[in-house]
Amino acid sequence: MRRLFLSAAVLSTAAFVAAPANAQQTIKIGIIMPYSGQFADTATQIDNAIKLYMKQKGDAVAGKKIEIIRKDTGGVAPDVAKRLAQELVVRDGVDILAGFVLTPNALAASDISEQAKKFMVIMNAATAIITTKSNYSVRTSLTLPQVCSTLGSWAVKQGNTKKTYTLASDYGPGHDCEGSFSTAFKEAGGEVVGAVRMPVANPDFSAFVQRAKDINPESIFVFVPAGAQPAAFGKALAERGVNPKTIKVMGTGEITDDSALKNMGDAGIGILSAWHYDHNHDSAPNKEFVAAFRKEYGGLNPNFLAAGGYDGMHLIYEAIKKAGGKTDAESLVSAAKGMKWESPRGPVEIDPETRDIIQTVYLRRVEKKGSDLVNVEFDKIERVKDPVKEKMKK
Repeated sequence: MRRLFLSAAVLSTAAFVAAPANAQQTIKIGIIMPYSGQFADTATQIDNAIKLYMKQKGDAVAGKKIEIIRKDTGGVAPDVAKRLAQELVVRDGVDILAGFVLTPNALAASDISEQAKKFMVIMNAATAIITTKSNYSVRTSLTLPQVCSTLGSWAVKQGNTKKTYTLASDYGPGHDCEGSFSTAFKEAGGEVVGAVRMPVANPDFSAFVQRAKDINPESIFVFVPAGAQPAAFGKALAERGVNPKTIKVMGTGEITDDSALKNMGDAGIGILSAWHYDHNHDSAPNKEFVAAFRKEYGGLNPNFLAAGGYDGMHLIYEAIKKAGGKTDAESLVSAAKGMKWESPRGPVEIDPETRDIIQTVYLRRVEKKGSDLVNVEFDKIERVKDPVKEKMKK
């Protein structure tokens, strides 16, 4: 079998030979995600949203048919993601790269996007620097500093929290989130009394939770990646008897997603989070989205991953329309910059300078409604930009 992986010496713009823009009547979108392994649930949510959007809007844009080609990285595998991106460009002739649940994979594929000049839509990976690695990438999910920095500042100024202990997964996004939260927390006048980084691969959270409990801090800040880990962390909180009524527990939206709350039971009541989407968000577009998603997928609720995938497809469709059917990266990026729409999560727009999403960050508290635990929004900060890139401008 002919080996499709190209050596580093061949990786140049000239190596990527594709059909001229607009020559084909089919627009090919290559989706790169972990369809298998411990992060498979994350890919399922995004993929379900992609399928739903295309069912609702059709599989043609600007007179051209949309074709999806899916590739499985199997997990955190930047070398695999880069190889798959090359194959999609060289062998499959894709016009657009999309998906990207995990930061290391998105960073690796960004090299191909930049060299091959392919429009790239990041539907989840949330480390701030990703969009700086390719001039042709746009993000429809979030940057972790958007929510982590917002929470750090809010916790001190509005949440009356002066001391905290941080627990974060030991990889790029964890460092990004922990760093931005801690910086904002301290700048607002708070004190970080301790910090622990946890293994990202199959961690046992019990010992880390116990260590935090033994210190008996005023609050604990948590970041773990989406997928199976929030539920496991929630179980450890419950088993170790960490009570949010006595030790304030707060974090990003992953720790209070549906599966995590089911594992925590009533021990989850009172957990605070800052996040950009929840299926309980009260708006007409979200109610329509949730109803359609549940109907299509047997009652399953969409989560933030689905919102990123759904909005990612909206961005792609609208950019193609705005570009008049052109599929070259320059035309699509130009069309995407400054684009605004009403998402299921609320009003969003693409920052014309950074190509990151500008959106509302919601403060939520876990409450019991009937027999269910739900995230109840009680405060919000509108039009939040990525603070990392905002600081870079200064």
